[in-house]
Amino acid sequence: MLKTQRVDLKSIDTEEVNMKAMVLHHLCSLETEVEPLRFEHLPIPQPKRNEILLRVATCAVCHTELDEIEGRTPPSFFPIILGHQVVGRVEALGENATRFKAGDRVGVAWIYSACGKCKFCLEGNENLCAEFKATGRDANGGYAEYMTVHEDFAYPIPEIFSDSEAAPLLCAGAIGYRSLRLTNIKDGQRLGLTGFGASAHLVLKMVKHQFPNTNVFVFARSEKERAFAKELGAVWTGDTDNQSPEKLNAIIDTTPTWKPIVKALNNLTPGGRLVINAIRKEESDKEYLTTLNYPAHLWMEKEIKSVANVSRTDVSGFLKLAAEIPIKPEVQEFRLEDANEALIELKERKIRGAKVLKVM
Repeated sequence: MLKTQRVDLKSIDTEEVNMKAMVLHHLCSLETEVEPLRFEHLPIPQPKRNEILLRVATCAVCHTELDEIEGRTPPSFFPIILGHQVVGRVEALGENATRFKAGDRVGVAWIYSACGKCKFCLEGNENLCAEFKATGRDANGGYAEYMTVHEDFAYPIPEIFSDSEAAPLLCAGAIGYRSLRLTNIKDGQRLGLTGFGASAHLVLKMVKHQFPNTNVFVFARSEKERAFAKELGAVWTGDTDNQSPEKLNAIIDTTPTWKPIVKALNNLTPGGRLVINAIRKEESDKEYLTTLNYPAHLWMEKEIKSVANVSRTDVSGFLKLAAEIPIKPEVQEFRLEDANEALIELKERKIRGAKVLKVM
């Protein structure tokens, strides 16, 4: 274990100290490779200027990691440590890092860094920066005992959450928070959710808190998901093929396929907005776009808006809101060494709450 006793520690010598990590060395199919990550001992990273060294407590497992491993959202280098929903304690400070002190509990989300100088960054939309880097894709993430990050891209974790409860909020919650903002929904209007996974069910909880007079309509293939949506307060549920009983002011799509896009557009009211919360869309049903009918699906000033990454404001804003509501996700814990098992279960849709690696 790394020995750091002083709370005013500025730098440490980690050259000969190792940490445990689960490492991805190449792309592979999880249909045939059940152990894509290797358990290894690696040198503990040294925090650079303005960076903090984080001793990881938990890291939630996300569907995006499946996309990274199988090449749909490939990492920018190999070998790499995945994981972008990280909670831990500040272990050491790099030169000029002053925002936190040793021992503080912080989180790291999908946004690892941005240039800080371009038009988008200056507007607070660093999620659109051309130099945007993602944690666990463009920089080593939280499937390890330690990681480093610029202090400006770490977030205090509200005390109401345990380490395991906080980790899943850093991705599904933050991206859901941004998606809801992009709908421009007003209290009393009607909102649709297409797909009802980790992000959508958190959105429904946010809506019930922020927009108590807004009715939520949920489209999902699974009867189990539809029943869960009803439990959380959805006024109507149906399959993605179904027509909603009323036209909707806005719809958030969280599915990886194209068919729900066309179906959602047909359920929008004139002037309605479809927000697509997906990092990718599969090619398997792309031909469904040929059924797009301009008068029925797009005319009358309907809009389509995509969600790209998250900004720091999204992460901090959602953490504050989640603490107010409060939102506490159900979690299933795994040891760091069992990360492959967690990933395969996620691939096979064996989901009993958010999967979280218990690192510390």
